[in-house]
This record gives sequence, structure tokens and C-alpha cells, in this order.
Amino acid sequence: MLVKDLKREFYDAIQHQRVLILVAFDVDALCACKILQYLLQCDHILYTIVPVSGREDLEKAFVENSEGIQHVIMINCCATIDIVEMLQPEENVCFYICDSHRPVDVHNMYNAVQVKLLMKSDDLSSVPEYDEVFRDESDDSGNDSDGSDSEGGEKRRRFDDEAILRRQERRKWEENRNKVLFDYSKFTSYGTSASLIMFELAWKMSKDTNDLVWLAIIGVTDQYVHFKTPRDKYMEDVMALQSHVSRHNHRGEDDENILSVNCLRIVFDEELQLSLYRHWSLFESLCHSITTACRFRVWTLKGQKRLHEFLAEMGMPLTQCKQQFAAMDSNLRTSVKGMMQEHMTKYGLTMQDIVLPSFSAQYGYKTKLCAADVVLACAAVLEGVDRNKSSTDNFLDAQDILHRSNTEALEKAVGLAKRQLTALVTQVQTFLDMHQIISAGPFLYVFVQEGNADMKFFCQPQCLIRLARFTLEAHCSVSRSKRAPSLPLVLGAPMAGDQGNMLVIGIPPLDTDDERKNFFGKAFEQAASTTSSRVRQDSFDSFIMEMKTEDRSKFFDALISLLQ
Repeated sequence: MLVKDLKREFYDAIQHQRVLILVAFDVDALCACKILQYLLQCDHILYTIVPVSGREDLEKAFVENSEGIQHVIMINCCATIDIVEMLQPEENVCFYICDSHRPVDVHNMYNAVQVKLLMKSDDLSSVPEYDEVFRDESDDSGNDSDGSDSEGGEKRRRFDDEAILRRQERRKWEENRNKVLFDYSKFTSYGTSASLIMFELAWKMSKDTNDLVWLAIIGVTDQYVHFKTPRDKYMEDVMALQSHVSRHNHRGEDDENILSVNCLRIVFDEELQLSLYRHWSLFESLCHSITTACRFRVWTLKGQKRLHEFLAEMGMPLTQCKQQFAAMDSNLRTSVKGMMQEHMTKYGLTMQDIVLPSFSAQYGYKTKLCAADVVLACAAVLEGVDRNKSSTDNFLDAQDILHRSNTEALEKAVGLAKRQLTALVTQVQTFLDMHQIISAGPFLYVFVQEGNADMKFFCQPQCLIRLARFTLEAHCSVSRSKRAPSLPLVLGAPMAGDQGNMLVIGIPPLDTDDERKNFFGKAFEQAASTTSSRVRQDSFDSFIMEMKTEDRSKFFDALISLLQ
């Protein structure tokens, strides 16, 4: 059931109770959790936070931590699963689901007792009507329950016109139900960010702070950075946050205390769409940002030459571009954005390729932080590759990064994010140089080779999403085929330390960027079912799955015939 009043129907209900919070491993969920944590601490509400990486993990966490718990909050997990059917909880347990995954399971939508959805009603406009998917069984038995006097009477009733009509009506209803449910669930997408929902709760309770605004900004930016929401939806959320930023950062630039030691200052501006450029050199950032790398084709000598030509035309000396951005000449540093916009058209770049309306934060006199950079740093730590650390350790480390005073941890995280980006560019170059991206007809596919030095990064879902997108854009930039932008991509990577298994992901084509709807969840499920392939769709994103490497051939044959 959809919660209409977050404060009254959700927050007031958990007052003076102990709650269990299950959080998915993504940056938006992490930020939503931090906001909720702040609110619970303000009101001295006892809570237990458990990060969960998938469905099995979630079931285990619920069993181990649910004793005596009546309120379970789920952040970015379980909206797409019939949660009561899966967990079989006691009747007094209530689940509060704040999840951006769509479509929401119809059982969750229409369960008025045990499931409460913390979402925006606009995101649920496509949910089927109750009568289309649920039917009162008593309607079918109706007159069949009347008493009978003899065996002849039973036969007459069996062939009774009304009973036949009821059975025909039942069959038609079931056929329609199956069609409605298939149409509703065939595409997966994302709704409003969980952190924005939690921030709006804090705002309605008059407990919002500048730090909470910043967390909501990071959560919304995470959805855009990981290609979950289209630019229009991102802009809508950014505009909603801008009014809060103005309210909390209302002091003028001439305020002498504006950058005092304890002040967090958030500024809305058109940010350069260059990954980590404030923490890197301008040249490296141009080479490792998806859009500019693909436009210039930096993996080729000709592409490198064009990039040098672009910088020269801008009047940016190469020695300046290849040193740390913070160490560049101040005049050049402040004019980079304007000069790029001035010369972008000649090199096939558009305004949307170069700038993104976003926010940056400055704490005291330290370096400015762009929201997208914090997302990349947090994602890199969440999917940490240190074998001595558990996934829970990574979750706690990522939470530490969001403490504004913990600059040392953030710098280390930025370093790890740079390594990830470097690994992505190297792998994409390998795919292109070795001609490993194959067209299977209805889609493209490619596999990361076993024994790859950077395999530890690519067996992580968020990093694999970025690799898939980078690969698809790079392929479209070099392909002579006009069909390339209309083809989706399936990418597989061997799982580090798990011999014989691979992680497979499917992403939609570039020409559907206005919607960002993904059909691979259902396609994977059907292909695996028809071939009896050994797969594990444990992720909260159905378009990501684990598969036995030896089943790869028959699975892909089935997927090709299914999508023809």
C-alpha cells in the first residue's frame, strides 16, 4: 500500500519501537540510510542496520535479526519482490519499502496490512488496477456450493449454462491477467531516488540540514551517474533540490564567515562532465570520461592527436593540462569551461556532453567536491577489492566518506575510483583492438577474458554497469553500422575467486536514453528457463545475473532466438 503521509503513516508508527533497516549496496541507498539514521538518532529510536547484497543475503539478514522486531525498513531493495511471500513473516511485522526499483510487485502495492510503500504516487501510475490482477474466489464458486438432491442434479449443475459461462469468464480473466502482468513487468526502470524521499521526510518534520541536502544530492546524482534515470528525470529532481539549497545557503558571497572552518557551502552550477577532474589532471579526466573519450576515440593515435588539437585550439598548453588541475594556472583553470563550450561544436561535442547542471560543496577552505565525484568515490569503496575486508566493512567505510570532515578517507576513495576508471578505459580499448564486440543480430555481446588483471573490478555490479555503457558508447562511436545505436549490449565477466561462474549484464540501446527502460530481466529469465541453464538472479536488478560459464553457449543461442 502506498503511504501518502510519510510522517504520520511511517515515522510516527515507528516511534518508541526498535526497527530493522536493510540497505542495498548502492550509493543512493547509502545516502538514504544516513538521512534516516540522523532522524532516528534525533528521536532516540533504536535501530539495527544490515547491508544486503542480494535476495539470499536479505533472507538471511531477516532471519538473523528479526526476533522481537515489528518494523522493517528496506532501502533500495524488495519493491519488485512479493516480500511477504518470500520472507513469510509473523502477522504483526510491517515492512516499509523505500526503493527506486520499478516495477513494484502488485502484491506489495495492494497489501494494505503488512507492506507500506514509501514512494511518490507519480512513479506508480502504471500499476494495474486491483480487479485486473486479483479476484475474489467466492465469485467463482457462487452457485456451485448449492446443495444437491441426487447424482442427476449434480450432472445437471455441471452442465448448467451459468456454470459454463462462469468458467469461460474465469479463463478470459486469467488470460487477461497474465497479459496485463507481463506487459507491466516486462521492462525494469527506476523511480525517484530513495535519498530524496528520505530528505523530503526530514524536511516535512523540519529536521532538514545542509548536510542532509548534500546527501540527497549525492543520491540523485548516483542515479544519473549509473544510467538509472534519464536526464529529464534527473533535472526534475535537481530543480526540486535547488530550492532547498538556496534556503540553506542563503548567505551572500560577501559574508566573511562563508568559508569558516565549520561551514558546508553548497553551490548550484553547470558542472563540467569530466570524471574527477578536480582531483586529477584535465588531460587524464578527458581521456577517462565516457563521453569525451568516445567522441575523441582516445584509444587511437588519431584520437589522441585530435584531443591535443582541441586543447591547443582552446589555448591550453599541454604542460598545464597534464599537471594536477589544482596546480594549473588560475586563469586557465577558471576559463576551462567557457573555452570548451566555445570550441566544442567543431569536435562533435554538444552542450549536454560538456556540462551538467549539478552541485558542488566546499567545506571550510578545502577543495571543492563535485557530487558526481563523491558518487564515484563512494561506489569504488562500496565495491572494494581488498580481500581482507568484508562487504560490511566496505559499507561502513563508504559511510565514513560521507562524513564531511573525513577528508583523508575521501582522498583514498578518489584514488581507488581513478584506478577503476583507468581499468575501464584499458578494458574498452582491449575490446575494440581485439574486435571482441560481436553482433548477434538482435543485440551485441562481449566477454571479459579470464585472467584479466582488472577482473576484480569487473565482477562488481556498479562497475560492470559503467563498463557496459562505456563499451556500448565506444562501439557506436567507431561502428560504421547505422543500426549500432539501436542495439542493446550483453556483457559477461568472470567472477574473481569463483571458478566456473560469470556475471552477466544486459543494458538497453543508446537511442532509448530518454526512457532508460531495460527488458533484459524477463529475457534472461525466459532464456534460462527454456535451456535449463544454471543461473542465479539474486541481484535486486533483474538485468544482472550469475551463470555457469559452461552454459554460456546454449543460453546465448536461446537469447538470440527469443529476441529475434
